[in-house]
Amino acid sequence: MNQIITFGEVLMRISPRGNKKFMQSNIAEFYFGGTELNVGISIANFGGKVKHISVVSDDFIGDTALAYIRKFGVSTSSIEYSKRPLGVYFLEVGAVMRPSKISYNRSHSSFSEIVPAMVDWEKALRKANWLHWTGITPALTQGAFDTLKEGLVLAREKGITVSADPTYRSGLWQYGKDAKSSLIELLHYSNIFIGGINEINEVLGTNYSYSNEDFLKASQELMETFPSIEKVFDKIRTSLNSSWHRIRARMWNGVEFKESEDLDITHVIDRIGTGDAFAAGLIHGLQEYDDFKAMQFASAACALKHTYEGDVNYANADDVLSILDGNISGRFQR
Repeated sequence: MNQIITFGEVLMRISPRGNKKFMQSNIAEFYFGGTELNVGISIANFGGKVKHISVVSDDFIGDTALAYIRKFGVSTSSIEYSKRPLGVYFLEVGAVMRPSKISYNRSHSSFSEIVPAMVDWEKALRKANWLHWTGITPALTQGAFDTLKEGLVLAREKGITVSADPTYRSGLWQYGKDAKSSLIELLHYSNIFIGGINEINEVLGTNYSYSNEDFLKASQELMETFPSIEKVFDKIRTSLNSSWHRIRARMWNGVEFKESEDLDITHVIDRIGTGDAFAAGLIHGLQEYDDFKAMQFASAACALKHTYEGDVNYANADDVLSILDGNISGRFQR
């Protein structure tokens, strides 16, 4: 038992080296990732047992992606093959006042073919105690929405904890389904809400501000609207420029409000996957610590991810706990 299940698209990222634009370079690097996969791999790096559910291309790219996933110890037994290509996105990494830019090529990807019949949820959830979903997957296709909902329904029947990161990206909801009503439908099967004021306002149709007072009110209204939601965690990013960010977090668990201290990231190496690192840290932390320490662990994991190139957080649990102990100087360890 105690296996964490993640469900979502596996993507290949292609990017020029360093902070170059594509027109500056004819040399590019590639990484594998995807929002939910990033969460799963990070949890595995913390020592958790993880299974990822997806569909990849039936070619050497898909095989390479699976080999990459397996090297972290993540189970790929519920990943299917498709004749369509793996989804791709292109990234230009910004610097200082120049923002990063992303272009996606995923409309007809292997994952876009997914339908409920392709996932044996009964088998996939047999050893699970946790299922994590984000708002990215149900935004892609009707089949992805239907497949996710089927898994959430069964998870609830089995008493499996469900965490939701209902990321809303308007550019993804192109297949005719209403984003707000869809997210509302899925949140009724969720227990842990990982999101801030923007996400809460989106699903409730409210206009709360970013203050702590409004966060508390928004969280309380969210939990009244969705009785299954027990805890709300919000990661707060302050961007001084593309290369210098601050991270902190806050929470409401129905009993107490708490907030973590700022963590300064003065030289951002890569910010892709940092929110996923927060979610992974929180899922791991909630199974090991009290709510406040779990949030602190998540915030430190998020901060550390900014120091790794690629979509995935390579930090292990000891790395994160070292940050919590105040070891933020970056001095050599001998």
